[in-house]
Amino acid sequence: MFWRLFISFLLLVVVAVVTVGAIILRRNQDAEIFRALTGELISAAAIIVTGAVVPAYLLARRFTQPLRDLSDGANRLAEGDLGYNIRVGGSREFSALARTFNSMSDSLAASFAQVAEDKKRLRTILSGMAEGVIGVDEDRRVLFANDRARALLDVSIERQQPIAEVVRNATVEDLVEMAMASNEPHRAELEFKGESPRFVAVYAACMPGPSGAVLVLNDVSELRGLERMRQDFAANVSHELKTPLTVIKSTLEALQYGAVDDVAVRGEFLERILAETDRLDALIQDLLRLSRIESGDLALEVESVRVAEAIASGLDRQATRAEAKTLQLIEVPPPEPVAFHADEEVLTTILDNLIDNAIKYTNNGGKVIIRWTATEQTVTLDVQDTGIGIPERDLHRVFERFYRADKARSRAAGGTGLGLAIVKHLVQAMKGQVKVASELGRGSTFSITLPRAPLA
Repeated sequence: MFWRLFISFLLLVVVAVVTVGAIILRRNQDAEIFRALTGELISAAAIIVTGAVVPAYLLARRFTQPLRDLSDGANRLAEGDLGYNIRVGGSREFSALARTFNSMSDSLAASFAQVAEDKKRLRTILSGMAEGVIGVDEDRRVLFANDRARALLDVSIERQQPIAEVVRNATVEDLVEMAMASNEPHRAELEFKGESPRFVAVYAACMPGPSGAVLVLNDVSELRGLERMRQDFAANVSHELKTPLTVIKSTLEALQYGAVDDVAVRGEFLERILAETDRLDALIQDLLRLSRIESGDLALEVESVRVAEAIASGLDRQATRAEAKTLQLIEVPPPEPVAFHADEEVLTTILDNLIDNAIKYTNNGGKVIIRWTATEQTVTLDVQDTGIGIPERDLHRVFERFYRADKARSRAAGGTGLGLAIVKHLVQAMKGQVKVASELGRGSTFSITLPRAPLA
């Protein structure tokens, strides 16, 4: 454009000179004067044109420089240099155009900065969500996915990857199709089988604008586990209540139909009724205790309790039962006396349950060993037996309510099936931990760890 203006200015000068010269020559008809004037006019025209080169150059530059600056600024914006401002001199029109350009550049910079901030904020929100989120475009390809979605599906997810390759599940593909076909959200649940089965709820909804869908994934494994535990609990409670009630009812019916007149049989039946009534009462008391613990209504009076004294009392309470089975009750204390922070009544319940279990599942002539060790912060108490042991597959469930590894033997030995569940909750209520180690046929060791206390 510069060169076009430059040449145009020179041509204007040439045309002007030629026009003036033609007018002058036309007024002089004498041949000699005409020739002299022609030479002079040509020389003058050459001088004028030569002298007009610099002004034409400067004038063309003055006109084209603002446009060149605007063009350079537009290229800088196109290359991503948002917020770039130009300084344009010249006429007011060019200055106004430059101000408009700079205002547009600043607005674009602010808009893109806001978009980048919103994108960063959205990425942070998606990354911090407990739910997995996957966006799918109209071609069923992944637009975005957060880390939680990758963890829940246990796959790597890349942008523009077909959703069918990500999940390889017909249910999810159907959800995407249904969500795109309607404005209603749709839900399905995926089950991932394995050693630890997982359940993932998937919600699909149509995205506004171009056709697409967003999938929200939520891990409901814990919820399903709680639901299963609730169902098992209801079934177990019903069974545990039904068994003694059935015995009581059948015994009462036998008494009603004549056994009451047989003195020898009547006494045996009444003892059976009393035993089953005691079993029902123990079950109800354990249920109430467990409910109170789980609801947080248990009032603890934590104090410094000497471990040796607590264990000696616990063994004294179980001595008669141990003697009946010719079991040895052995204490293995540390070199120095120690104490832990505990509620004495709660500790009594814990020890009674653990020692009672050890005696119950140890064959005649076996041993029950109680040892305790201490660190600067904690005291660990182990109740070890030489009994039947627990299968490895059942170890992670022994603290569940009503769970019994050997159901037949457990019921025959008595108990409500709630003892270890109560132990677990009571230990945790006192800010401690409980764990179990066992080998089938060689015995079990239950360990509780509580905060250490100074000796009272």
